[in-house]
Amino acid sequence: MHALTQFSQGEITALWAVLGTAVLGLLYAVFLMAQVLREDQGTDEMQRISRSIGLGANAYLFKQFKTILFLILLLTAALYFTAGVKYIAIGRACAFLMGSIFSATVGFVGMNLAVRGNVRVAAAANRKSFSQALKIAYRTGTITGMLTDGLGLFGGTVIFMIYGEKAYEVLLGFGFGGTLLALFMRVGGGIFTKAADVGADLVGKIEKNIPEDDPRNAATIADNVGDNVGDCAGMAADIFESYEVTIVSAMILGWASYGHKGVIFPLLVRAIGVIASIIGTYAVRTKEEVRDAMKAINIGFILSAAVSIVGFALVGFYYLRFPESQEPLPLCFTLGIPGLDLRPVWTTLVGIILAVTINRLTEYFTDTGKPPVKSVSESCQTGHATAIITGFAVGLESTVWAILVIAISIMVSAFIYQGAGPTFIAYGVSMAGIGMLTLTGNNISMDVFGPVADNANGIGEMAHLPKEARQILADLDAVGNTTKAITKGIAIASAVIAAISLFNAYITNISTITKLTYEQVAATLSVSNHSVFVGLLIGGAIPFLFSSLTIKAVGRAAFLIVKEVREQLKDKEIWEGKKLPDYARVVSICTAAAQKELIRPGLLAILAPLLVGLLLKKEALGGFLAGMILSGQLLAVFMANAGGAWDNAKKLIEDGVFGGKGSDAHKASVTGDTVGDPLKDTAGPALNPLIKVMNMVSLLAIPLVVRYENSPTVSWMAAAVAIALVLVVIHKPKPSKEELEIIQKA
Repeated sequence: MHALTQFSQGEITALWAVLGTAVLGLLYAVFLMAQVLREDQGTDEMQRISRSIGLGANAYLFKQFKTILFLILLLTAALYFTAGVKYIAIGRACAFLMGSIFSATVGFVGMNLAVRGNVRVAAAANRKSFSQALKIAYRTGTITGMLTDGLGLFGGTVIFMIYGEKAYEVLLGFGFGGTLLALFMRVGGGIFTKAADVGADLVGKIEKNIPEDDPRNAATIADNVGDNVGDCAGMAADIFESYEVTIVSAMILGWASYGHKGVIFPLLVRAIGVIASIIGTYAVRTKEEVRDAMKAINIGFILSAAVSIVGFALVGFYYLRFPESQEPLPLCFTLGIPGLDLRPVWTTLVGIILAVTINRLTEYFTDTGKPPVKSVSESCQTGHATAIITGFAVGLESTVWAILVIAISIMVSAFIYQGAGPTFIAYGVSMAGIGMLTLTGNNISMDVFGPVADNANGIGEMAHLPKEARQILADLDAVGNTTKAITKGIAIASAVIAAISLFNAYITNISTITKLTYEQVAATLSVSNHSVFVGLLIGGAIPFLFSSLTIKAVGRAAFLIVKEVREQLKDKEIWEGKKLPDYARVVSICTAAAQKELIRPGLLAILAPLLVGLLLKKEALGGFLAGMILSGQLLAVFMANAGGAWDNAKKLIEDGVFGGKGSDAHKASVTGDTVGDPLKDTAGPALNPLIKVMNMVSLLAIPLVVRYENSPTVSWMAAAVAIALVLVVIHKPKPSKEELEIIQKA
């Protein structure tokens, strides 16, 4: 690690401490794993159901990894040629592979722990212990959270310790590996889970008037499998890549503004975040007489935030000392100490406040006790159409408040660096992103808590647990819907902050390649330039096309599931509960559909920015990124919150309001929920990695774009590839033999 020779002994010690903290996070995950696995697994019937869910989830993930393995290896080789210096090229390719493996590991291990934790949560509820069920569910989620924290920090720190000031060039590969795998896991897992969920609900709840997880419903195991491959594996990989992308942008901009201290400080903040998450997540518990899961989770989050703020403020006070600037800073940034610059601390604090605000805002629009969800459940009394209308309105309103909060955070971060130059301002925004994801351990704990509680509720219903146990699980499930929505809000906001930081890094890279100043490059990206404006229009359209592809995929797969479930329920013995349906067949249909539909959205994400850059030049690519960030954020928040509101409105009615289960209002709420399913769990969440994949591709492709921007031959080749991509994207996939059989039977 010869790159460390340029740092002081104190900085070298600090970097080793960061590496040690990453290992501590991983050890904490192992400690929690042992705790969870020691818990009672309940009855033989509960264990059988849990094993079925686990087998289906693992079968799906193995098939998905097999599907994308060749592409990952191909891109690993291709990344070798994106850097001019050999040792950087080797490092970037290896880092891409490492990022992919780490992202896959987080998803795979986290998902496996989730499918083993669900039965233990159900067993705790069966013992009538709300507090124990909450603790097991949340700590199961924390295992995934700490794996994300630990592996993300470990990888980034090791690369920096090896490559020093050149680390950001290698970290581009690391971030891209995590980002790309997250996109595939989000899209594939989202298609699988929502095809099963929609199929199970439409036939079971609306047509047959049976409970959600009735064992007679052939799609119920696939539905529970989908919760794990979509929310556990998919979200874990999603947040992992946000974690990496924000550190990449902070390092690029930190080096350009503060030098090595601008790079080391974000790593120190992340290390403090790991410790804060350990403290806050372990504190999540509630008393049996209180039974307020959401309050307990919020207290843990706030405790982690407080520890984190105190920690990075102290580190900033002692570490952020520089030679005295020619330009005096306000007292709040120096505390009267010559050379002290606390502006990175303040912008990190902005990110923490943004995370807390997004949490509260998303909770407001998706919680069963708040006015928006109550308004959706009330509208269900007058039919399916009004349920849809009100849910759409809630989602549309929520996206306005979310983008205003993000905009204010960016403006405050920029204001803190007012007068310091565009590179410093960009660094301030990137540090807000670092602050926002400081509590990644808490965020993923909250997310995985959702599907664990949902699965436990399903196991409870299929195993016919007593009414009191079922109520405990239903209450945890409703809270889980809210926590899932909250973490989606965090993921979306972090995608925007990370994308803005990467956009500034994009300008910095062009400046380095072309030898122009940052200001000169930025001036070429004005919307008065027709190329930039055209790029803006194309970029703004891509999230809509991507969402269309993923939602259509869910629709096609759900069609097959509905037909299959109807066909199996025609069997009199299945309907009377004398024999079990063929659960494995539905899992197989969902898996095949998800894998078939996976490639087109992935190709769109990788090739679209590259083709725009080669065809319309670097200025158009800048506009493309800006348009894609804006429309992607608006769409993602709308879809996540509308879907969450519909889902919890259904839960509210199922708890007994407006006629309860089986009523007309309940059927209308199920329609709303099934419309919202592909929005909140497929298209919406997948937009997060889409935004970052296209940013990372743009950063990696900039040397090629600049090199060949005046080459007619390359432009014609790019045009041909673009036409082929359009044809692939708009072409409807040919039905498989299995699909044709289902359609013909129907």
